[in-house]
Amino acid sequence: MRVLYFGTYDRSYPRNAQVISCLRDAGVEVRERHRPVWERRHNWSVGPGQLARLVDAERVLRRGPQSSADALIVGYPGHFDLPAARRVACGRPVLFNPLVSLHDTLVTDRGRFRRGGLGATVLQQVDRRAFRRADLVVADTEQHARFFREEFGLAPERVRVCFVGAEDRLFRPGWQPSEPFHVLFVGKLIPLHGLETILAAAALAPEVPFRLVGSGQLEHLLDSRPRNVEWIPWVEYERLPEELQRAGCALGVFGTGAKTARVIPNKAFQALACGRPLVTADTPAARELLTDGADALLVPAGDAPALAAAIRSLAGNAELARRIGAAGRATYEERASESVLGRRWLALLEQATATR
Repeated sequence: MRVLYFGTYDRSYPRNAQVISCLRDAGVEVRERHRPVWERRHNWSVGPGQLARLVDAERVLRRGPQSSADALIVGYPGHFDLPAARRVACGRPVLFNPLVSLHDTLVTDRGRFRRGGLGATVLQQVDRRAFRRADLVVADTEQHARFFREEFGLAPERVRVCFVGAEDRLFRPGWQPSEPFHVLFVGKLIPLHGLETILAAAALAPEVPFRLVGSGQLEHLLDSRPRNVEWIPWVEYERLPEELQRAGCALGVFGTGAKTARVIPNKAFQALACGRPLVTADTPAARELLTDGADALLVPAGDAPALAAAIRSLAGNAELARRIGAAGRATYEERASESVLGRRWLALLEQATATR
């Protein structure tokens, strides 16, 4: 099986690096045809310069030679790349690895564009064109797959699911706990992640240190953060496993928007892969993978007292933390390791090529 991973996707983004790694481990020959546009630009503040880069990238991608691969995968973010991918594919199947809907992310969740405005309308049209031009859309959860089917009018067989997972080369057990016990959050400071809930929980558990790594839309909330919250705006990706291995527990997402109920973020899989006890919102998506009290602690989204209580239970009970972390790692190995996801991606490719 030969695959062309295609588009303006961000090479450094975990979803792309991990999918390529999974495929290669599964014996798939993966080549890349890539034009950089979105690296380190996940706030999506598109100015004239970046728009010009996008137009140039699409022109170059479209004029490239037709592919001899068995299938193309358009990486994330690749919502603008589907027309070029269809031309290059020359009748071969095109799989879309979207991760998100642009309209859902930038309008509904982050509020970057006014609902019903020109920008929101353009994003809606870009979404619809991208999702409908793919032969197969690969969503990250069943909840997201259902949303894509309903939002874009896709037949059930045109949307399949493969978890996000983590890069096995980096994220592995190796607990090196620091004293005292501390809580770790890593991620963009956006509404999905529920920063307000995390800060409120920290205020309710002042004896527990919190370490927040990341920056973004809501970082102004950190100006009045509790004294037990340490903020680090940036840590190199290669150092994230070390951060996780030193933490007493790791946090997932706690936002109250509709999107929170549909996703299991990278950070959750990375914590599970490292064998760290994970605390995250109790959502339909989380329940696709996790069981409360067994391999993670699940709390109601937006519920700061419940989050503080869960953190205190881990901080005060080393055996509980050890058990939750070990069970989380076992779930990861069984459901979301690279070997498991590689077989899943290979099956999806075989399905797409057979159908096409």
